[in-house]
Amino acid sequence: MDTKNLFMTPTTARLVRAEYGLGLLVATVLFLTHLGQVRWVPAIALFLYIDLIGYIPGAIQYRRRKGELSKVYYVLYNVMHSMVTQGLVVLAWIWLWGPEWALLALPIHLFGDRALFGNYLKPFGLHFEPETHQAYRRFRSEYEAADAADPAPKHLGTLSWP
Repeated sequence: MDTKNLFMTPTTARLVRAEYGLGLLVATVLFLTHLGQVRWVPAIALFLYIDLIGYIPGAIQYRRRKGELSKVYYVLYNVMHSMVTQGLVVLAWIWLWGPEWALLALPIHLFGDRALFGNYLKPFGLHFEPETHQAYRRFRSEYEAADAADPAPKHLGTLSWP
């Protein structure tokens, strides 16, 4: 994926998930190492509120309406599952009440969603729940065929030694 090709192949998707997996590991180890200092009510509330606002309402409506869904649910999901939003929540929390280990519930939730489940922000053109889009199926097929026909990227040229 680059700025001109906004897609991920299965390999790049696994690499991105591995990066979030490292973030999940670091946040979880920090959380567990300071378990005795964690205030549990804020930790659980911070972990859950993201999905209570950003996922569950959309998931319920998606199932009720058999896939038809207002863009409002996508916006709610994306705002609540944004690192920017949750980073601002952390900053506001620290400003109002001070730093605490319970705040690690936020990156644990977001990194877990991305690393374990492969859930990223939701584009309007896709179903709310993961389902392979026919355009992506065509792209993947054409991309794999082109890759099989010519496995060497053209921009590398030939290697020569001085």
